[in-house]
Amino acid sequence: MSATDEHQKQPQISILIVNYNAGALLTACVTAAFNTALRVEILVGDNGSHDDSLDQLRARFGTDSRLVVLENGVNLGFAAAHNRLLSLAKAPALLLLNPDCLLTFGTLERLLAFLHTTPNAGMIGCIVRDPDGREQVASRRVIPDPRIGVVKMLRLERWWPQATLNLTAQPLPTAPQRVAAISGALMLVRRAALNDVGMLDDGYFLHCEDLDWCVRFARANWDIYLIPDATVIHHKGSCSTEHPIRVEWHKHRGMVRFFRKFQQQDYSRLFGWLVLFGIWLHFAVIALFHAVRNRNK
Repeated sequence: MSATDEHQKQPQISILIVNYNAGALLTACVTAAFNTALRVEILVGDNGSHDDSLDQLRARFGTDSRLVVLENGVNLGFAAAHNRLLSLAKAPALLLLNPDCLLTFGTLERLLAFLHTTPNAGMIGCIVRDPDGREQVASRRVIPDPRIGVVKMLRLERWWPQATLNLTAQPLPTAPQRVAAISGALMLVRRAALNDVGMLDDGYFLHCEDLDWCVRFARANWDIYLIPDATVIHHKGSCSTEHPIRVEWHKHRGMVRFFRKFQQQDYSRLFGWLVLFGIWLHFAVIALFHAVRNRNK
């Protein structure tokens, strides 16, 4: 076999999906991802699902050689499970995709074309929308700032309207735009950038690992872009409804790790402790809310 033939058999893009009880959405996600003329491989890492999501997937695509399913047996978390898939992926372009996301037609082609024509683009995202078409708040965002967190906690946005983590209230850009962070629901990563920056930090379990990666890409001088004419439909939260308090625990634990890793050294010790106290106080309030709601059901 010639080198040209071998190259043509290699996938142009590896699509990595970590599944945990996504049900029928997992098969819908893979179906939408296969709806392209690009050479793709899809790697699904299952984190110990106890629903029939894998059965449905195999019934639909069990004989498709482009699909690989890796059963982890237990819930490794988002970062660790994706790192296992990243180590197996073959393509020069790597798409991390949530199992509750449906790629719209043409989105893969648009993202990959921009990656090929923008050498310093290390990570690329698109507009993330609800099933009803509304843009989700994490679609366009900035790196969390502890001062913004204090403003939000004390409900002082009226006096500091610029203190926001999300940019969806701003007009949608008309062209690809450099941004500080994109949604972890869909992240297209250049392999050369991955080799430079490194894998996801598996010290996170469920939240903030995407923001951590964005900071590390920027510090390694790789640009992060948002493509406004590419879209994914995200059925947000469909994989995390079973244990909401546990999900919130991991989310707030991720906030603590992110703050300690990247920001705590920039503030006084007193302010740092106040931020950590505020994070856990916020978790306590949310946990109490869920506990009361469950008791009243």
